[in-house]
Amino acid sequence: MPTPTRIIDLVNITLELPEDIAQHLSAEWYDLPRAALESLALEAYRARKLSTEQMRRLLGFQTRFELDGFLKQHQVWLDYTCEDLDRDRAAHQKLGL
Repeated sequence: MPTPTRIIDLVNITLELPEDIAQHLSAEWYDLPRAALESLALEAYRARKLSTEQMRRLLGFQTRFELDGFLKQHQVWLDYTCEDLDRDRAAHQKLGL
């Protein structure tokens, strides 16, 4: 039996920039729309408006490791609390690791 196709609604956002500024930014970032998307995602993550899973999907990363590398490259650190560490330790102990 074929796997059902998942339909995802997408929203387009348009930015209007003065031509000289767009040219200047394009010289810095080859793919200006991607740079704008990444900047939006990074800022939303810093403001705790996006989870790591939402950010991974938004940026099209296949794995959490790709996202971790992206965040590290931009000097954005994962929001990992002491409670997260305790939960991970308990899960490892339960699994005998």
